[in-house]
Amino acid sequence: QVQLVESGGGLVQAGGSLRLSCAASGIISSGNNMGWYRQAPGKQRELVAAITAGGYTDYKDSVEGRFAISRDNDKNTVYLQMNSLKPEDTALYYCNTAPMKLFWKLFFAGRVPGYDYWGQGTQVTVSS
Repeated sequence: QVQLVESGGGLVQAGGSLRLSCAASGIISSGNNMGWYRQAPGKQRELVAAITAGGYTDYKDSVEGRFAISRDNDKNTVYLQMNSLKPEDTALYYCNTAPMKLFWKLFFAGRVPGYDYWGQGTQVTVSS
């Protein structure tokens, strides 16, 4: 059974850091690509970071160099380290599987993921 539980969000000042965690039972152990997504009020959900089973990573341009995705397959957990946070990073953050690596750029550019199941997400609010 798939279960996604995100945690670690909060309120932080611009320039601050947060580390998000996602307990992804039923998904990560099967060697899937994993991703962190976010949805800001009034906007579509978007992919911001992705990682393959082997640890290859890529990022949306606006978070490149500030965010770092990682995974611990033994713990069925995916992490997102977020540094130098900006007010425009304010959103509800979710984890889920990620598409095939060759499609990542399309999703970073705004293609909306069509997954049926999502966790509750974790809210990140960055004040200016």
